[in-house]
Amino acid sequence: MNAEDLVAIELAEDEREVLRCGLAEWGGPAHCTEALAVAMDFRSVADLHEERFRLRAALVAGDPLSPRDWRRLMAATEIVFASDVFGSGMDWPITTGFSDEETIEILRRLQRTVARALRGALHRHDD
Repeated sequence: MNAEDLVAIELAEDEREVLRCGLAEWGGPAHCTEALAVAMDFRSVADLHEERFRLRAALVAGDPLSPRDWRRLMAATEIVFASDVFGSGMDWPITTGFSDEETIEILRRLQRTVARALRGALHRHDD
């Protein structure tokens, strides 16, 4: 992957923390199936567990990520937050310290920010 294929997205600290928690939950109360891991664009559950450490380190450092990585971060966080079957669901506020209400507000901001940045990256490559 070329450096120009990476997308740097400026995140607020609470946004970064929700994404970090979203990754961490897959190593805690969440239960991922092979099919769900593939649906989130990981090769397998094992790949999700391997990649979450790399993604977390990049997120904490504020490093740019590929559009694919940004999409995987968002999908993994959205699912682990919302699903009580596969994710943290009802336990999210207890295990992360974020209430459902504040998490939804932060996720909506992230969805707008990440979508805008990825659209911008796509348009830059069309030039």
